[in-house]
Amino acid sequence: MAYKTILTVVTDPKLETAVLDQAIQLATREDAHLDILCLGIDRTQTGYYYAGANAMLLQETLKKAQEDSAAIEKAVRARMAPETVRWSSEAAVAQIAGLSNLVAHRARFSDLVVVPKPYGEGKGIEDEATVEAALFDGRAPVLIIPPKTDADAMGQRVVVAWNESTEALAAVRAALPMLQAADVVNITVIDPPQHGPDRSDPGGLLSQMLGRHGVRAEIAVLAKTMPRISDVLNRHVQDIEADMVVMGAYGHSRFREAILGGATRSMLENAEVPVLMAH
Repeated sequence: MAYKTILTVVTDPKLETAVLDQAIQLATREDAHLDILCLGIDRTQTGYYYAGANAMLLQETLKKAQEDSAAIEKAVRARMAPETVRWSSEAAVAQIAGLSNLVAHRARFSDLVVVPKPYGEGKGIEDEATVEAALFDGRAPVLIIPPKTDADAMGQRVVVAWNESTEALAAVRAALPMLQAADVVNITVIDPPQHGPDRSDPGGLLSQMLGRHGVRAEIAVLAKTMPRISDVLNRHVQDIEADMVVMGAYGHSRFREAILGGATRSMLENAEVPVLMAH
């Protein structure tokens, strides 16, 4: 298995909040084809219209989204002109309500989707919607890239957040090409269940599976000494100087995660290293 098609979504005409540079680095490293979706967002339209809505205003917002899409594609083509990596770009326009279907359709035929952190300064609702569309509807692994990440150095020391869940295993399988290339893979288990099937050897079966794929893995069993699992995980990442995290996404419903918080949302908000997620 290898990453042969990598997708990234660009919604900023200035490319300031995009992860295009990192996606180029990763596609070059993996000898993959880079697909770039240049997406103009109509943020005023929600997929339906109120009676009496001004038709001229609606037309203007759609026109602005089309202009943004064209400007993004122009900036992308200028940025990609000197690159030798195989790539293609596509301009599209979406309302917020229709963004999920568009992104999911492209993600479904990609091996990996590379996007920026969806939370933080300058982020909009489309950033979170893009991540969720790729994960849930596109069924693709998503690599979340924090600002100023060096994609060439990424993946040398990897933490795998392991809780025996289906989502975590899906993330591990999706990350295999990177895990095989890593110098160190740290399987991190936080507060393993006392009565689980692997209670006598937390992470042991996963380590065995990865070893048969040529992955050099070690196991760290940690106590939950902080209020949130994500806090323990982030501190462990810093302690061992890891440069990437692999974890399952949204073990609970997205609604519950959004209202009450959860490991997924906390990691997306606070991670300082790239996070590869799958559901």
